[in-house]
Amino acid sequence: MQSKMPSFKALLLALFIIAVVVDQSFVEANFPKSMYINWGAHHSSFAGNGEDLQLVLDQTSGSAVKSKRSFLFGSIEMLIKLVPGNSAGTVTAYYVTSTGDKHDEIDFEFLGNVSGQPYIVHTNIYTQGNGSREQQFYLWFDPTADFHNYTIHWNPTEVVWYIDNLPIRVFRNYEKDGIAFPNKQGMRVHASLWNADNWATRGGLVKIDWNSSPFIARFRRFRARACKWDGPVSINQCATKSPSNWWTSPSFSQLSSSQMGQLNWVRQNFMIYDYCKDTKRFNGQIPPECFKQQF
Repeated sequence: MQSKMPSFKALLLALFIIAVVVDQSFVEANFPKSMYINWGAHHSSFAGNGEDLQLVLDQTSGSAVKSKRSFLFGSIEMLIKLVPGNSAGTVTAYYVTSTGDKHDEIDFEFLGNVSGQPYIVHTNIYTQGNGSREQQFYLWFDPTADFHNYTIHWNPTEVVWYIDNLPIRVFRNYEKDGIAFPNKQGMRVHASLWNADNWATRGGLVKIDWNSSPFIARFRRFRARACKWDGPVSINQCATKSPSNWWTSPSFSQLSSSQMGQLNWVRQNFMIYDYCKDTKRFNGQIPPECFKQQF
C-alpha cells in the first residue's frame, strides 16, 4: 500500500494543477462583473444576482453589452431566449469581434419574423475586415419558449458554431493557402438587440410593428473558457500547445464522427443559405475556402 502512495499524491497534485489552469482561463459568469452596457443603458437590466441579462428594443432605442476583456481562442457560450411573438425586423445578435477596418468577427444573429414564422439563424465570419461568408439556418425548436445554448468555439485549427451542443458550422484554418483566419486579434464578446427592418425580415420587406414593442431578449449564464488577450504577446501564448491551452488539444482539431453526424443532420434539414453555393453573388468567383475540406 505504501508503494502506491507517491503515485496517488502525484495524481492529486496533477488534478490540482489542472484545476488551477482551467480556472485561469475561466471568466466569471456574473454579467455585471464580466460585461458592461455600452448602448441603451435605460433599456438593459441585470437580474438573478447578475446571472441574467435583459435587453430591450422600442422606438426610442435598442440596447447592447460587451465584455470587459478580450479573448483569443477558447469557448464562449451563452443561454439565450429570443424575442417572442411578432419579432419581424428585429435582430438579436451574439458575437465576438475586434475593432478597426481589419477586424475579425464571429457572429450569431437571430433574424426575427412575423408570428408563427420561424426565426433565421444568420452566421458569419470576418477575417481582416472581410465578411461575406454567411450561412443561414432554421431552428428545430422554438427559440422563444425557453433558453438554449449558443456556443462559439475557436482555436488555431478551426471555428465551430454550436447550438445546444450540436455543431452547425465549421470554418477551418487555411492560412497557409493565403486564406485569412482569426488568430491574431483579441475579440470582445457582444450581445445586442436592435432595429434592422431595412434588411432582417424578407430582405427588408417586412417592417417592425411598434405596436408589439417593447421587444425583449433574455440572456443567461455567460461563460468564457478562453485565453485572455494581453496584447500581441498573446498571439503565441494562446496558440501554444499546452495543458493550460486546452483548446489546442488534438481532440478539438476536428469534429468527431458523432459530431459529423450531428452537423450533417442540421445542414441537410435546416440549412437555407450557404455563400459557397451562391454563384450569382460572386459572379462565379466562389471564395477559395469553399473548395477546401470544410469539416
